[in-house]
Amino acid sequence: MSRTAQSGITLIEVLVAVAIIGIVMAMGMPAYSTWIQNTQIRTASETIMSGLQTARNEAIRRNVAVQFRLPVAGTTEWRVNFKSDPDTNPLQVRNATEGSPNATITTAPGGADTVTFSALGRVVDNADASPALTQIDIDNPKIAVVADRRNLRVIIPTGGAIRLCDPKVAAGDPRAC
Repeated sequence: MSRTAQSGITLIEVLVAVAIIGIVMAMGMPAYSTWIQNTQIRTASETIMSGLQTARNEAIRRNVAVQFRLPVAGTTEWRVNFKSDPDTNPLQVRNATEGSPNATITTAPGGADTVTFSALGRVVDNADASPALTQIDIDNPKIAVVADRRNLRVIIPTGGAIRLCDPKVAAGDPRAC
């Protein structure tokens, strides 16, 4: 009687492969989780920067002062609207936590929540005489190891050229603040 060769893999080989894949994935999960949380920082930063650029572009396009307002007490969205009529007919409204529910923002000067752009795209005084936003720091406290956080900063100079930068990067790097 002759034996025929069997092709394929055995159950033991499958179990060993699954165990190895499981171990490798378990080792990578903390890094993956940190990457997801850092992605939320980037998403929040780019969304805020997009809103600021929209406000500036609309001010130039419409030849009228337009303001960008971060969420204030009792609201959950940022908005772009006309300086002369900030409470009705917003040009754009976005949920502040869209795509980044764990991101937190800190503004400078402290307590500032609005910046107004003139028809020339420059930062001007707010209608309510509150201080204009000059800087927005975006962080994610869900990342346990502070050194792993990739915090970002949006800078709003008086000239209106909005910039996204990384406060941890050394001077001389184009990404540096």
